[in-house]
Amino acid sequence: MGQRGSAATSPLSHKIQSSPLSADFLALPQAELHLHLEGSLQPKTVCELATKYGVSASTQDVLQRYAYREFLEFIETFKWVSSLLRAPADFALAISDLGEQLLAQNVVYAEITLSVGVMLLRHQSPEKNFEAIIAAAESFHSRGLQLNFVFDAARQFGADAAMKVVEAAERCASKSIVAFGIGGDELSIPAEEFRQVYEKAGVIGLHKLMHAGEVGGPEEIRQAIELLGAERIGHGIAAIRDPSLIDLLAERRIPLEICPQSNIRIGALAKQLGLSEAQIEQHPLPQLFRHGIPVVLSTDDPAMFHTNLRSEYENAFRMGLEDAELKRIAKMSFEYAFIDENAKVALQRSGKATSALS
Repeated sequence: MGQRGSAATSPLSHKIQSSPLSADFLALPQAELHLHLEGSLQPKTVCELATKYGVSASTQDVLQRYAYREFLEFIETFKWVSSLLRAPADFALAISDLGEQLLAQNVVYAEITLSVGVMLLRHQSPEKNFEAIIAAAESFHSRGLQLNFVFDAARQFGADAAMKVVEAAERCASKSIVAFGIGGDELSIPAEEFRQVYEKAGVIGLHKLMHAGEVGGPEEIRQAIELLGAERIGHGIAAIRDPSLIDLLAERRIPLEICPQSNIRIGALAKQLGLSEAQIEQHPLPQLFRHGIPVVLSTDDPAMFHTNLRSEYENAFRMGLEDAELKRIAKMSFEYAFIDENAKVALQRSGKATSALS
């Protein structure tokens, strides 16, 4: 499994070393498309929520939880952190925390994944939570950051629970909800059981996403595309094991939302490579990108994986990608965002976000 002390960079290292990225690259406005709200909660914010609800948790406790050897350990930590998001005001706090992090990285656009399936499991109101999220997001518009949202279901909860997530998105009826996706344990339930869910998502105008090929095999990616109509694939690193799938992704221009630090931290990369542990230099991102597959570089759960978007581009640099290639990947994050073409151009030219929230 992946090792904790890998070659992947901690964002804290920026305090003591200069970036290998060019000044031109660092000046570019950035977009991020695979980013879980719950996984962005910094230890300080987690402790604040824990104190609110009488849960004992020090910063050191949180940091100990934010260390994993494999995927299921990460899922347990994700469940614990999300259990502290109990009221609409908690989600607003999480958005405020994340918004400040994104602004500090020159991010002008992000699609934030919300674990609506977990909200429903905990008998919360997604509509009330989302109302608070939107209100918090609006405060960032004038500061140059546009946020849109993905309503996410947990695969292991089943198709009926996933349909309830789509129905919640329909009730919220907001243009800022741009997509429906499924994350969680990709090995738990066959993709074909979610066909009707994805059909419904398409009917109400949502784009379609799927976590696949993270810890599962290349067949999970193929099924997400061919059975469910997924337009972007979350992670997708298992594609490296299937040359015909690599060709398919390149021909259809289906982007992979690649999160290198995450792949190292939970052992996903090591699993796909058949190794006991893996280094960032072994990541298949360069091979996939150079084959013609669109890549959008992302952080996944940045606080939980001790990373940020700049760190991920530095990881890509260490894989051997050149400055021009990194700039192309940064541009792809706008090209494959679920916003109209005029907004994509405006965001890249001015670095100023224009609101699409309703």
